[in-house]
Amino acid sequence: MAEVVIVRDQAEAGAIVADEIARIVRLDPRVVLGLATGSTPLPVYEALRARLTGVDVSQLRGFALDEYVGIDPAHPESYRAVIAREVVEPLGLDPARVRVPDGSLAGIEHAGEDYERAIVEAGGVDLQILGIGTDGHIGFNEPGSSFASLTRVKTLTEQTREDNARFFDSVHDVPRHCITQGLGTIMRARHIVLLAFGAGKAEAVAGAVEGPVTASLPGSAIQLHPHATVVVDESAASALAHADYYRYAFANKPEWQGL
Repeated sequence: MAEVVIVRDQAEAGAIVADEIARIVRLDPRVVLGLATGSTPLPVYEALRARLTGVDVSQLRGFALDEYVGIDPAHPESYRAVIAREVVEPLGLDPARVRVPDGSLAGIEHAGEDYERAIVEAGGVDLQILGIGTDGHIGFNEPGSSFASLTRVKTLTEQTREDNARFFDSVHDVPRHCITQGLGTIMRARHIVLLAFGAGKAEAVAGAVEGPVTASLPGSAIQLHPHATVVVDESAASALAHADYYRYAFANKPEWQGL
């Protein structure tokens, strides 16, 4: 089962995950990170700024989870722009070593295969940061996605488009299609860290951690991963049946095990 870490707030979550990322970067400067976008991972990226000061990040590599199809890469809400703004520039990473799926219409037929090849050639992802949608999606793997799926083009549900409309002028401006790492791609990462905050994510978190493993709730795939960590605030943990055990287990975890 996934390890569940229940924290007071987003800042504590960001600090815990950033500590782990900084630790593995110090051990191996060639670490490969899987980068999520949206508001959920922002506390991690903010906390990393101080923790990576003075640390050699010139060899660090990153792969974003997804991108909208057909969006102008210069659009402020393209994930290429978001990753540059929230991760690459603040952390001083080499832009050439951080990739985002190519959502351009030209070549979209083979963009997924190209991205899969790049991840494999980089040696695979060491730590993958994830959020979870209110319908249980991770990346843009909507309900019904195959657990064996690889990077590919998907059609976004109306619920996902409505959830993401806050980043655009209106829901009509949210693209209908995306290119996303598949569940099979995500599950190849050596360590998965899923974050969730707020009561609106409580049911999705409970389903992913304690519910049946089902394609109807893509986040439940993490139950099959050998090293998955779920970091949630009290509100997002409110529907968990075994929250007391998770608190107890983390409080008594051997320090040498890390996150």
